[in-house]
Amino acid sequence: MNDLTLYGHRPSVYTRVTRLVLAEKGLAYDYREVNPFDPDAKDEQRTPHPFARVPLLEHGSFKIYETVAISCYLDAAFPTPSLTPDAPRALARMAQVISIVDAYGYWPLVRQVFSQGVFRPADGLETDKTEFAAGLAAAEGVLDALETVALEGYVITGDTPTLADCHLAPMIAACAAAPEGRAALARRPALSKWWSKWSTRSSMHQTDAGFDVTHPQP
Repeated sequence: MNDLTLYGHRPSVYTRVTRLVLAEKGLAYDYREVNPFDPDAKDEQRTPHPFARVPLLEHGSFKIYETVAISCYLDAAFPTPSLTPDAPRALARMAQVISIVDAYGYWPLVRQVFSQGVFRPADGLETDKTEFAAGLAAAEGVLDALETVALEGYVITGDTPTLADCHLAPMIAACAAAPEGRAALARRPALSKWWSKWSTRSSMHQTDAGFDVTHPQP
């Protein structure tokens, strides 16, 4: 046993990022489901994250939070297989993709396109069409930037997994769960080629929270 415990929330894309890293590295861990959105959660259902977020990883007595920090720690602490490229340009592009996703991608892809177009309807709630349209519009620039990186061929090729793939995949899965998001992705050939490879990996099946269109769950 690796003495790893992950505190996460199943629908969270950032929880899925960490679970993808763990799956790609073949690491066993104890998973604790917590709900950071429930202020009345019982003690065992509360996240130990100091800012009431997820994920948080425990490795023995060592606790670490923030998804990028967790990913980098896991890749350094358990170096085989490595998810960090050696080549300087590939390393830079990996960091760039992660930054693009966090700074510009998460809100339109997940909080607007996915939440308004998929999650809310599945929960019986009305879609805010203005928010949904704004998310689709903002997603265009994000997907264009990622298409440029994919065309270059250093990372997000679907051939050699890196932390960039693990960080990006949950966001693309969320966006592509909406037909309009899927159509936007299809207009980017290089990114679509990457997604056709990555979306069928066993790690994606293992971490599917039930919304993936590639392998939906009831």
